[in-house]
Amino acid sequence: MGAAGTLDTIMDAKPPSPDAFLIRRTMDEIAPVADKATSYFYALLFLRRPDLRDLFPVGMEAQRDRLFKALLTAADRIDDPAALTEYLAQLGRGHRKYGTQAHDYPAVGEALIGALARYGAAVWTSQTEAAWIRAYTVVSQVMIDAAAADEQTAPPWWDAEIVAHERRTPDVAVLTVRPGQAYPFLAGQYTSVQTPWWPRVWRHYSFASAPRADGLLTFHVRAVPAGWVSNALVHRAGAGDVIRLGPPAGSMTVDHSSGDGLLCLGGGTGIAPIKALVEDVAGHGVRRSVDVFYGARHTRDLYDLDTILALKARHPWLSVRTVVSDTPPDARSGPLPEAVEEFGPWEAYDAYLSGPPGMIRSTVDTLVRIGMPSHRIRHDLVHELVAAGD
Repeated sequence: MGAAGTLDTIMDAKPPSPDAFLIRRTMDEIAPVADKATSYFYALLFLRRPDLRDLFPVGMEAQRDRLFKALLTAADRIDDPAALTEYLAQLGRGHRKYGTQAHDYPAVGEALIGALARYGAAVWTSQTEAAWIRAYTVVSQVMIDAAAADEQTAPPWWDAEIVAHERRTPDVAVLTVRPGQAYPFLAGQYTSVQTPWWPRVWRHYSFASAPRADGLLTFHVRAVPAGWVSNALVHRAGAGDVIRLGPPAGSMTVDHSSGDGLLCLGGGTGIAPIKALVEDVAGHGVRRSVDVFYGARHTRDLYDLDTILALKARHPWLSVRTVVSDTPPDARSGPLPEAVEEFGPWEAYDAYLSGPPGMIRSTVDTLVRIGMPSHRIRHDLVHELVAAGD
């Protein structure tokens, strides 16, 4: 996973290996027809293994390309064994909730090669095929091993009862759930959620609090247009309903061995993991500067501001600034990255970013431009976790 959002920097620091070059050339070739390649991939997969169709939701439109994109992402990291293993291990553990077994991987590999060969035909050679086979062999084995190790200590999923459901705005709800068994996680991580109304449809949500003594978990969910899971959680779910959780994932966590400050940006429901990080710092009892920028389009969208300000009132090391677009008199107006640049410098800080993909990308660009080393910028890969939750 994107522990510090530095993968591109690492990969660009040296020339790619021959296999990586061939793999990236294939990806560039199929990019304009990715939808067709994805559809063909699943057609081949279900033709070879019709039984695997039951692992996927009835409607494939929303997530049929998730596995395909994950495989491409993993293959693109073949030159960075540490990042590759970390990413794949989380994928392997996460795929247990779908019912994926070790003997399913060969069929996936065959379908992948078949789709790439067809839609990357202009650059496909025997050397390219061999490179992809080597890459997929590594990908599948790491995932299989991670799943097998995880099976010794954790279930494939956790059932959790909703014990509180609070509507903060017409489209944002705060859910508190009680897992049926212990659920270990770290502040700043996220999980995947399945509702009883949409079987086999999973969406990612960040934990909105640090681990609690009572074992309860909190999530912030915004209902988005055509969002099956988000609309069910906001508009249909209530106390007593049982949802299903996948394993925790993500590495946007605090290094408690450091005394450096934390620069935390939360846009919209991206404030959820930021609040968890603040609670985590407070729980360790170490005074270190934490600057939170809470962004929203309108003042009314700052749905968790009272909670954040209550934390500020208890902890003098915590600074909170709101950044909105409708220019109220008591808030900074404009994009979050501009506000962060205005209040710097941030050389002695680690940055934590959570929110819409565009916000994350522009903030990373801004922080790097004003001199923050990229290895100090932490966020989860935007294609893995969209803070709004679809």
